[in-house]
Amino acid sequence: MRSAVPAPRVIAVVGPTAAGKSDLGVFLAQQLNGEVVNADSMQLYRGMDIGTAKLTVEERGGVPHRLLDVWDVTVTASVAEYQRLARAEIDRLLAEGRTPVLVGGSGLYVRGALDALEFPGTDPEVRARLEKELADLGSGALHARLAAADPEAAGAILPGNGRRIVRALEVIEITGRPFTANLPGHEAVYDNIQIGVDVARPELDERIARRVDRMWEAGLVDEVRALEQQGLRGGRTASRALGYQQVLAALAGECTDQEARAETVRATKRFARRQDSWFRRDPRVHWLSGAADSRTELPHRALTLVERAITA
Repeated sequence: MRSAVPAPRVIAVVGPTAAGKSDLGVFLAQQLNGEVVNADSMQLYRGMDIGTAKLTVEERGGVPHRLLDVWDVTVTASVAEYQRLARAEIDRLLAEGRTPVLVGGSGLYVRGALDALEFPGTDPEVRARLEKELADLGSGALHARLAAADPEAAGAILPGNGRRIVRALEVIEITGRPFTANLPGHEAVYDNIQIGVDVARPELDERIARRVDRMWEAGLVDEVRALEQQGLRGGRTASRALGYQQVLAALAGECTDQEARAETVRATKRFARRQDSWFRRDPRVHWLSGAADSRTELPHRALTLVERAITA
């Protein structure tokens, strides 16, 4: 272990997909006597390995990874449930004197784990009415309504993510305030340092395209076909995951395999932009270059940043 000083209570490695967060998280956990706590909403699902770029056991470098493979694909994701699970892991590691390294690009999950974030309740009647409208009108129409009521929320939620759109509209109706108004200021419940991995858009777009090609070559279609037998198509959250949604459409004959692959690239690029915008709004994130010409330096720059934060 290189560091001679105690690590901060929690380290978070954040940023857009394909930026290099996972490898950096492993390195920091190795150096700081830590474990990785997953903060990628889709990596919580069992069997969704190739399409979520889940690290293999070998790639984890001997570092325990928590909150992978927690839910069946039929389970509807819940940020509140993730918050409970993540804080249990963080508290356990802190009690053991170890460093939790939170790694992922799901912005609301990161904030749910680290910040004083409480989730408004639900209203079954409002939820049922909005879900009927979603079925009748489609997610695009409801996303347009959300954009009029809360542009910031609409910018953070993909137009095809009907479940999250319904939830945002439900919260707006219940509370009488924009969905984003229910997010508190940056009030952390743990001492932490957040490291953002920054990659310029052209390079990141190339990485995304290559990653999608590798996923297809690694057998993503077969993975989706197997998960379909386990109920993936009926999973309200998992079926909407990037790559999985597109392959399901191809398997249903709604598009060709090549069209599914191309749409996965396009959708992932759009998603990466939303991720980047989300984390850029948080002034606590320290951004470090993850560009190809800086990649060998990134781990040590990140470790130096952590050590300086401790001794400041």
